[in-house]
Amino acid sequence: MSVKILKNQIQLNLAQTGCLLVSKPSHELEFCFFSRTTAKAPPKAIPKTIENQRVYDETTVDPNDEEVAFDEATDEFAPYFNRQTVPKILITTSDRPRGRTVRFCEQLSTVIPNSHVYYRRGLALKRIIPQCIARDFTDLIVINEDRKIPNGLVLSHLPDGPTAHFRMSSVRLRKEIKRKGKEPTEHVPEVILNNFTTRLGHSIGRMFASLFPHDPQFIGRQVATFHNQRDYIFFRFHRYIFKSEKKVGIQELGPRFTLKLRSLQKGTFDSKFGEYEWIHKRREMDTSRRKFHL
Repeated sequence: MSVKILKNQIQLNLAQTGCLLVSKPSHELEFCFFSRTTAKAPPKAIPKTIENQRVYDETTVDPNDEEVAFDEATDEFAPYFNRQTVPKILITTSDRPRGRTVRFCEQLSTVIPNSHVYYRRGLALKRIIPQCIARDFTDLIVINEDRKIPNGLVLSHLPDGPTAHFRMSSVRLRKEIKRKGKEPTEHVPEVILNNFTTRLGHSIGRMFASLFPHDPQFIGRQVATFHNQRDYIFFRFHRYIFKSEKKVGIQELGPRFTLKLRSLQKGTFDSKFGEYEWIHKRREMDTSRRKFHL
């Protein structure tokens, strides 16, 4: 083999092993080792998502804003957060509910402590609300259905409102959840409210918070989560299990469902003369996929 061919072969082999061949006369070959770790990789780019490209909302809540603090201290939920009231919830349905809606209401009552299920039997909501106020109920939940499937939720805070109307979807009862845990206990769960950042979202989050007692019973290890993502509110109910001192697992207990806010009305339920704080107008508001309201 000629010296030139041998030199080319050595260069190829050394390039693969991390060596550098310094040019010398054909009978003198000198090697210089170099490190492949000296070159630094460029930093990873942050992936672009709809969430981190969200259109800025002027009503985004600043925790240090004095105006926000004043509004929260004087709004309809202030008595609850000042521990002046104890949550007491009435859960009812539309007229003649079907089996799936009835079971959903019963399971929802096991999630929310101190809640009671009442079937309307044709009684109008305008007559139910004064009776609820007289019996010291703090909130009224109405589950609506269409074609035997729960598809709507009305949440009214008593006695002065507000009232929120939600479209409900993706309802799963306990028996329909895979690898579910055992039946929930009567312990007061912890409540997680995630990603309610605007003034409207803050009001909705406070409505959900006021459904549950102030002091959770941690011994029950149960958590109710309201997670807002792209204006869809996902509800999950879990129990966490300590596998060791460093590992924790979770079991979903159910039920699960998804809410989409349709309107927020001042005062209690009034479909004719009610004053609305916010109404979802699809053609006017949904002009961008990156604009959210909660």
